[in-house]
Amino acid sequence: MCMFGWCQFDGIVEHTRDLGIIVTNDLSPSHHIVVIVAQAHKRAGAILRAFSSRDICLLMRAFLVYVRPLVEYNSIIWSPATIRDIYSLESVQRRFTKRLPGLKNVNYYDRLERLNVPTLELRCLRADLLWCYKVVFGLAHVNVNEFFEFSPCHNINVLSTKLYCLLRSNFFL
Repeated sequence: MCMFGWCQFDGIVEHTRDLGIIVTNDLSPSHHIVVIVAQAHKRAGAILRAFSSRDICLLMRAFLVYVRPLVEYNSIIWSPATIRDIYSLESVQRRFTKRLPGLKNVNYYDRLERLNVPTLELRCLRADLLWCYKVVFGLAHVNVNEFFEFSPCHNINVLSTKLYCLLRSNFFL
């Protein structure tokens, strides 16, 4: 009980925001993904409404500058693990590229190829692999032995992750 009387807390916190990442009590990234996907859809729609030009290069540049950082911010911490979360994230780029002139009836992967843009899933995976590389080779201030075991096998180091509980299976930190 605090001295004011009105700040009494007697419940369990379901989620909290820390450095822009919504962390739930079960460490699931789903709530964070739902929130950022909603924000990204709003921002993507605002881009399409704000520009009178229908130049695809201009619209894609605006998307890459204003929407993609929102969706990718600290993705190594909340890396999506379920198909539902991955599909939800990908829906932002899928919906935006579908609304570009001349690309409405084109397959999503063909649209990305034409626009020379990778999937958001691939970019998150790349960020995860870059972070893993930095941890393994000592470029990040993290104790590698807390996360990985090295076992020699025919002069090749095989890397396996150490999992202490299921909750940590999708997290480096």
